[in-house]
Amino acid sequence: MNLPNKITTIRIFLSVFLIVFLLFPFYQVGMKLPVYSINGNIELSFQYIIGGLIFAVASATDFLDGYLARKNGLVTDFGKVMDAIADKILVNGILIILAYNRDISIIVPVIIITRDTIVDSIKMIASKKSGAAVPASIAGKIKTIFMMVGVTFVFFNNLPFMLINFEIGKFMVLIATVLSVYSGLEYFIHHKDSFMKDK
Repeated sequence: MNLPNKITTIRIFLSVFLIVFLLFPFYQVGMKLPVYSINGNIELSFQYIIGGLIFAVASATDFLDGYLARKNGLVTDFGKVMDAIADKILVNGILIILAYNRDISIIVPVIIITRDTIVDSIKMIASKKSGAAVPASIAGKIKTIFMMVGVTFVFFNNLPFMLINFEIGKFMVLIATVLSVYSGLEYFIHHKDSFMKDK
């Protein structure tokens, strides 16, 4: 396993750990985590601070593994597939938790997961026809950046922008959701011949 693929594997483990950490019932086992107050009306929980830091590190590895793979000629079909799986565990898992905690709208993970399911099906058929993995689109990559940065802001309660009552995290997640739908349509239009012929 080359270095980029090892980094991708680390992201998968970080993602699973983060999900377990955020779902762990600390209060029920007698562990009361602190909640910090900023300006008297902005709350920031210790659990979300740690969660945000882990999410930021995991997100950074997404860009690092891709950069190293391209720079050193280590791009592999295995790496492309594992990278996509790692992203889905990290982003979709966290979106579901944030929606459950009412930090974002439930519509967001519903749209993202539905889009991913459809796009993955298209990719699978297209790659079967071409014999090679289908790379991510530019819109898809931009979507990932907006989503990861936006979710990080949500973890930190949109600070420092919340000081001026601007929920930048939700705004960026909304943009990412729109880009997700757009990139999904791109995949369908670009690969519709392979998809329709399979029918």
